[in-house]
Amino acid sequence: MINRVCIQRTGLSRSSAISEHHSGTFIDSIVKGMLSLVNISKPIRLDQSLTDLLPLSGASATMIPHEPLSSDQYPPQSNDGSAQRPDKPEEACGVFGVYAPSEDVAKLAYFGLYALQHRGQESAGIATFEGDRVHLHKNMGLVSQVFNEAILSQLPGDMAVGHTRYSTTGSSRVANAQPAVVETRLGPLALAHNGNLVNTTELREHLLKRDCNFVTTTDSEMIAIALGAEVDSGKEWLDAAISAFGHCTGAYSLVIGTPAGLMGVRDPNGIRPLVIGTLSGNPHRYVLASETCGLDIIGAEYLRDVEPGELVWITEEGMASFHWSPKPERKLCIFEMIYFARPDSVMHDESLYSYRLRLGRQLVQEAPVDADIVIGVPDSGVPAAIGFSQVSGIPYAEGLIKNRYVGRTFIQPTQSMRESGIRMKLNPLKDVLSGKRVVIVDDSIVRGTTSRKIVKALRDGGATEVHMRVSSPPVTHPCFYGIDTDSQDQLIAATKSVEEIAQQIGVDSLAYLSWQGMLQATGEDPNNFCSACFTGNYPVLVPELVKRSKLMLEKEKVVTV
Repeated sequence: MINRVCIQRTGLSRSSAISEHHSGTFIDSIVKGMLSLVNISKPIRLDQSLTDLLPLSGASATMIPHEPLSSDQYPPQSNDGSAQRPDKPEEACGVFGVYAPSEDVAKLAYFGLYALQHRGQESAGIATFEGDRVHLHKNMGLVSQVFNEAILSQLPGDMAVGHTRYSTTGSSRVANAQPAVVETRLGPLALAHNGNLVNTTELREHLLKRDCNFVTTTDSEMIAIALGAEVDSGKEWLDAAISAFGHCTGAYSLVIGTPAGLMGVRDPNGIRPLVIGTLSGNPHRYVLASETCGLDIIGAEYLRDVEPGELVWITEEGMASFHWSPKPERKLCIFEMIYFARPDSVMHDESLYSYRLRLGRQLVQEAPVDADIVIGVPDSGVPAAIGFSQVSGIPYAEGLIKNRYVGRTFIQPTQSMRESGIRMKLNPLKDVLSGKRVVIVDDSIVRGTTSRKIVKALRDGGATEVHMRVSSPPVTHPCFYGIDTDSQDQLIAATKSVEEIAQQIGVDSLAYLSWQGMLQATGEDPNNFCSACFTGNYPVLVPELVKRSKLMLEKEKVVTV
């Protein structure tokens, strides 16, 4: 299914004029039977099936009939499918923005999102601004599946906002894909969000009192609607944005497109990353991205990070900075550095590959072991494994080969295949492992299910001993700031000792990096990081009701600082 929306400002009303820029016949030739061509003319009713398809709030719409999307193509997520989920915390989103008149901004956004694909694989979307008009396309799937040359050619404009998503608030369906688009008296806005609000209940009640309507189930849409409501109360874009952020609590790195300019915003703690770059050869053409790898792919040059509590405003006049939060306090998520962000992305003036090497070097100092080879769990455990090898003197080898072409699949193995140990993603190199005492390094253990399978594969491959070393502390608490972690009872380190975990996953020995060692390896002030998933010390106040949804094992209240 293709969702393509074109909105054009008409006076100061919240209605929008039809702006059709391609024919149904042309689109059918691209994706037969998967067409959703949207024109704006009538108010949305929340009881219409349109709410499952259209990511607009406070706008209006009519739909040209088309063949409906089969539920078999994108079945709903199951609440009890933990056995099928990856045994890692999963990142929420990647955001991208570019202001570059005379450039092909849609294609720049496409490649930026392509580099940020690791941050979310459920859906992708791009909105471009052509004067007062916004062109939007988003759908379920990977970036390369959602877009092609023909679709990108229908997204003209001077600036673009892009998003790739993994759901944390809101279910996995196309209506919840981003960017979220809202029509205002000053024209449309398109918002892409990485993070998670912790006050969604209060914010929703506040917006309902202002007669705001909701189309999706995401906190991201609430932020967009809050901004639109402030604009419609008479404020200009910047004042409206700052007022809206005052109602938002939690983690949010935002890229927001408007007819007047492009915004980049981080919450007062800067929990999720956001960087600024300039296009090569043109310092007045700016790029915003979750990570520097999103700049590198299009040849943009890194300028700096958006600071915690900062709003940058990019227009034809250049970039202006507004520090809107009275008390910013840097608390970057440490898991961004350990695992989430790509190893070639730069934080604190160095690649994350270098930081992860130091984690491995620190790990061997804390937990040495006699062995014949060191291997890493591809790909995220490899840099720490190399660091472990460098200090220990134990040779590094590849003992597991990753099938990098395995994506998300709804075709599940048969029971007999499960019992025989089907290995869709990792396969052991038996001639490397046979007769060897193996140290295997991974970046984290969440539930332990994948670790157990890997250890079994290593033993089946001929390893005589398997010693696991983890380049982060035990994960004992869930995240409320944009990382999809299990509830606490599903976190193996919250219910078992290190010795019990070792026994459950079947290793000869197990050791984790200490919390102090993890922070020391950053070379930065340890107070500048959020490490709540290891300690339970949450830097942003989490309402008790929200805590109880995941912290069912706590005998006392979680420490909040």
